[in-house]
Amino acid sequence: MSDLTAKTIFEEVLPAKLKVNPDKAKSTNAIYQFNITGDDAGTWTLDFTKDEDFVAEGESDAAQCTITMKDSDFVDMWEGRLSGPQAFMMNKIKIAGNMGLAMKLQNFIG
Repeated sequence: MSDLTAKTIFEEVLPAKLKVNPDKAKSTNAIYQFNITGDDAGTWTLDFTKDEDFVAEGESDAAQCTITMKDSDFVDMWEGRLSGPQAFMMNKIKIAGNMGLAMKLQNFIG
């Protein structure tokens, strides 16, 4: 098991990954909210309508797609042990809002 946590992914790994390829984020042009539950719980917003600083801690009133999942499942998805469709079928992920936007997230996660 890795030492990676949802918090580390949102605050360090994902921002670094997005900085390398900001055009990919901007082309998504959407706002996501992640509600992570479990030991490493937290809420983060991914705002791909901005030019930089895509990831912020906290909620967004403008989120078009809200994803709720357990911290360990999120890390498994990030590391490729769990696919988005698998997680959805197993009820390990809850999606509210625009389902099409959730599909686009696979470009960034997993």
